[in-house]
Amino acid sequence: MRWASLRLRLVAGGMIAILVALGVAGAGLVLLFQRHVSRTMAADLDVHLRQLLAGIDIGSDGRLVITRQPADPRFEEPLSGLYWQVTDDRDQMLRSRSLWDTTLRLPPDEPGPSEVHQHEVNGPGDARVLVAERSVLMTAGDRRMRVRATVASDLSRAAVAVKAFAKDLSVALGLLALVLAIATSIQVGLGLRPLALLRRGISDIRAGRLRHLPTAVPSEVEPLVEEVNALLDAQGREIMRSRGRAADLAHGFKTPLAALIADAARLRERGDSKMAQDIEAVADSMSRYVDRELALARLRSGARNTEAAVTELYPLLSSLLTTLARTPYGEGVRFERSVPEGLRIPLDRTDLAEVLGNLLENAARHAKARVSITAIAEPLSVVVEDDGEGIPKEQIVRVLERGGRLDEQGSGTGLGLAIVQDVLEAYGWRVQITRSELGGARVTIARGTDRDIRAGHKSAAA
Repeated sequence: MRWASLRLRLVAGGMIAILVALGVAGAGLVLLFQRHVSRTMAADLDVHLRQLLAGIDIGSDGRLVITRQPADPRFEEPLSGLYWQVTDDRDQMLRSRSLWDTTLRLPPDEPGPSEVHQHEVNGPGDARVLVAERSVLMTAGDRRMRVRATVASDLSRAAVAVKAFAKDLSVALGLLALVLAIATSIQVGLGLRPLALLRRGISDIRAGRLRHLPTAVPSEVEPLVEEVNALLDAQGREIMRSRGRAADLAHGFKTPLAALIADAARLRERGDSKMAQDIEAVADSMSRYVDRELALARLRSGARNTEAAVTELYPLLSSLLTTLARTPYGEGVRFERSVPEGLRIPLDRTDLAEVLGNLLENAARHAKARVSITAIAEPLSVVVEDDGEGIPKEQIVRVLERGGRLDEQGSGTGLGLAIVQDVLEAYGWRVQITRSELGGARVTIARGTDRDIRAGHKSAAA
């Protein structure tokens, strides 16, 4: 898909939104989990601190003693990450076995009897630990003493838990991103389906299978469909008006042309053959213009189904050759044909007769004695050749240049070839002129590209 594709833009935009949303959600979840771990650790320390305070006592000699240690066995395991420490104002100190030979360096702090203070300090091996401490007043004989109880937990355990959670979360979010990406692609495809239906509808209109776009579309697309259908109706009315004007104009010329031909016949009877010939040439040229405009008006009418129209070639060609053999320029020409019976050409019969009639008439006009017609089914093409003088190579190149017109070459008006080109373009066919092995011109018509036409040349020659 190109970047200009609406589907690509929507999918890319959805993916970016999904990644941003999942990234923010992942960071938020990790932060929340970290805070949860911290709160859980603080709550555990509070429990251990209460157990430690419950076991502190003062012996008969005034020394601190622990009558009952906290229940967690990690306090007995050296450097386990869970520690306790008790001090008093006479520099007495008791420590858990887990501290081994180290001491917790506490900041100067004086928590009240009912206050629990928390700090982060360096513990054994300079590892960061979370400390919870509380001070209590105890009586030793007639003397009161302040006792400071402390429990601590290694923060690296929380960091490991957060890291493991983030790793598991990243895998889960990655799978979620994949599922959301697939869902986004499906959603975009479903959302753009009406546009694909519109494209096929327009293609059917161009092919003549439909006259309007179907109106059973989502409400968001309905205004566009209505505007296009209104445009098609307006265009159809304008085409019909143009066709009518062209037909009226063309038929309006028929009567004056018939009168000119009758005048030419009377002049010829009076012995003025030169004047009669000039008038007939002008009338013939004007008649060809009229025929071309009628053909174009018929093509522009939009009433023809270019996809469904199919004509069997052999009977039509036989009819055209029978008629052409009766004309002055076809009487002395031998027509050779190599056309498979049953070969069908996807053109309307009237339009195919227009094309072949003009090609055969031009070939007969310029041939010395021979015209060849060859048709092949694969690739589908029709070739008309004559043994006349042909068209010079440099003129053929200029005729086939982009924007060139076939009616700019040769004697006379050349409008027969112009009509051929116009009709074939309406059906998506191409026409090509080359030099024939017979000596004259070879005109090939084929559906598709220049490659198809070249293939038709090779097959016809074979």
